[in-house]
Amino acid sequence: MLPVGAVVVDFDGTACAHDVAEHLLDAFAEEDWAAYDEAVDRREIGLWTAIQIQDRMLHADRQTMIGFALEHCSMDPTFAPFCGWLGSQDVPVSIASDGFGFYIEPLLEREGLGNLPVITNRQRWGAEARPGGIDFVSSHPVCVGCGTCKMQAVEQGRARHGAVAFIGEGQSDRYGALYADIVFAKDALPGYCEEDGVPYLRWETFDDIRSVLEDPATRLPGPVAPVTCPGWTLPPA
Repeated sequence: MLPVGAVVVDFDGTACAHDVAEHLLDAFAEEDWAAYDEAVDRREIGLWTAIQIQDRMLHADRQTMIGFALEHCSMDPTFAPFCGWLGSQDVPVSIASDGFGFYIEPLLEREGLGNLPVITNRQRWGAEARPGGIDFVSSHPVCVGCGTCKMQAVEQGRARHGAVAFIGEGQSDRYGALYADIVFAKDALPGYCEEDGVPYLRWETFDDIRSVLEDPATRLPGPVAPVTCPGWTLPPA
């Protein structure tokens, strides 16, 4: 029996080997989209605000962008076997992403993973099937710091299945990590975990994570779980 009852995985740069949102912005945005990521890093704006601005920069239609993602963005080759192994252990996997969202299901379906639950933002499509705004269907009911509330995704997983492992790599994963029972972090996420006092394990492939989860000696650090998420942001009065 594994030490966790559910696993929550970030998508861009984690389940997918590429940050698909950044690739799409590089290919189809003429403006300086990266300035808004930098503003998020400086905590001048939240992810909720940044993604709405960046969405308006995408100058291409849905079919073109999904085709681009399928051609240029491969999944981590160890992710599908990892999901298969967890399925054999009756441990559910869900994707939690604060990206544009529309490219996730096509990329999962290509890997035979179309059955995975996806917690993300919903893209609206306007004239000529071009981006027409973002619906934050997986947001917190009050906080507007993030588009997709990964804290909420983790807490819902715990309520349904028990202890939760969280796997991520970036700034959007910070608040999910705070509330998980065990955290696997790479790239920028270890720095945020250290800042927040979150115990974490470094990983490179999902095989690394499997080795930890199937080891009988593995013990869960447990969530830091501050009463108020440090990303808490109220809407303007």
